[in-house]
Amino acid sequence: VQLQASGGGLVQPGGSLRLSCAASGIIFSPNVMGWHRQAPGKPRELVAAGHSDGWTTYADSVKGRFTISRDSAKNTVYLQMNSLKPEDTAVYYCASKRAWDTIFTSWGQGTLVTVSS
Repeated sequence: VQLQASGGGLVQPGGSLRLSCAASGIIFSPNVMGWHRQAPGKPRELVAAGHSDGWTTYADSVKGRFTISRDSAKNTVYLQMNSLKPEDTAVYYCASKRAWDTIFTSWGQGTLVTVSS
């Protein structure tokens, strides 16, 4: 699977951004798509993940503010980010795995999100 992420940028605190991740190549089903992020000096963390069957999971730090969704017809996963905070500043990566894999096996390039006034 090849993943292409886009949508990052500079936004003021309290603002919104939507990230997109387009998948191509051989896409297994069922699968899990996830968004991770890495801030400077911090380890990469899982922000949100969604199973092709519909369930989703979020990091506590983004619950109620971020929403992961997918358009199966377009093989695209989105991360809607609302009420952004400076601490959300990071490089965001999309990733995918077959549902039975224990780790994410395909990664897209990162897209930088900067939350600053």
